[in-house]
Amino acid sequence: MLCSRLVRYLHSCQPSWSSVNKSLLGKLRKKTGYTFANCRKALELHNNDIEQAEAWLKEQAQALGWSKATKLEGRATAQGLVGVAVDKGTATIVEVNCETDFVARNKTFQTMVDSVANACLRFATGKLGTGNALTKIGLDSERLRTLSGEDGKPLSDHVALLIGNVGENVALRRAYCFQAHEGVLVAGYTHPAPLNTNNKTLYGKYGALVAFRKAAQGTEQETPDKLPIEQLGRLMCQHIIGMNPNKIGVAGEDIPACNSDEEKCMIFQEYLLDPSQTVGQFLADSGVSIVDFARFECGEELDIGTSPEQQRNLDMAVEVGG
Repeated sequence: MLCSRLVRYLHSCQPSWSSVNKSLLGKLRKKTGYTFANCRKALELHNNDIEQAEAWLKEQAQALGWSKATKLEGRATAQGLVGVAVDKGTATIVEVNCETDFVARNKTFQTMVDSVANACLRFATGKLGTGNALTKIGLDSERLRTLSGEDGKPLSDHVALLIGNVGENVALRRAYCFQAHEGVLVAGYTHPAPLNTNNKTLYGKYGALVAFRKAAQGTEQETPDKLPIEQLGRLMCQHIIGMNPNKIGVAGEDIPACNSDEEKCMIFQEYLLDPSQTVGQFLADSGVSIVDFARFECGEELDIGTSPEQQRNLDMAVEVGG
C-alpha cells in the first residue's frame, strides 16, 4: 500500500464519485493494493480504463520511490536475505540488503529477492563456456541493477519502488551464477532451512551453491545406503554453510591443518553431519567430486576471511575445469 505522502502527491481536486465505476474501483484496489483514493483518482484520469489506471499508478509510485531512494541512499543496510535458485544446470546465489530484520521478513522484500534471483537465472541461461565443466559469473551491485525484471524494467526501478513501499534503504549487493556443462550438476541451499520448499527461490541468512559430478563409472564404491545424487548436493551445501571452507583442496598437493578446528580446506574438514569422517572420505564413498562452490553470509565483510575464488573480479565469467 502506498504511503500517505503518495496520496498528497496524487491529489489535485475533490473527486466526483459519479465519474468512477465502483466495481472497477474495487477491482483495481484488490489487484494493486493501492489506496481507494489513489485508485479512484487513477480511474477518473483515464475514464475508467483499468489497465491505463494501473499503469499510471505504478508510474507515480515509481517516481515517489526514486525520490525516497535518493534521500535514503548511503544509509547502512546490514540486514537482508540470501536467495538461492536452481533451474536444471543453471543456479544463482544472490544477496539483497535492507536496514532492519523486520523488513527482511516482509513478503514484499522476499518477492524482491525472488525477482533478483530469477533475473540472474535468465541472465545466466545459455552462457556457454569454452569446453570447461562450469561457467561461474560474478555480478556486483551496479551490474545487478541493470538486469531486467520480468516486466522488462531494470531491477533498479524495482528497488526504487520497494524503497518507496517499505521506507528503508534497499541494496542489491552481489550474486554468483553457475552454468554447468559436461554432466556437472548444481545444487543450492539456505540456512535457516526454508519453511516452504515449494518456492523456486530459497531464502535465509546463509546460502551456498555447489557444482559437482559423479565419479567415473566403475570407480565409486557400491554401498547399499548410497544417497540419491540430488540429496548429496544439498548435504554438501549444508556443510559449506556450516564449516565455511575457503577452497576445495587437492589430495597430495594440499596439507591438512595441524588443528582440525582451524581447517579451511574442504576435503580435510570433518564432515559436518558425520565428524567421524572427512569430507574427502564422504565424497569418495558417495562417488562424487566437487567442481566449485560459493557461499554467502548476509552482511559479511567481504575483505575479511574471503577466499581467492570469492575475490575474483565480479561481472566476469570464470571458466572452471575439472
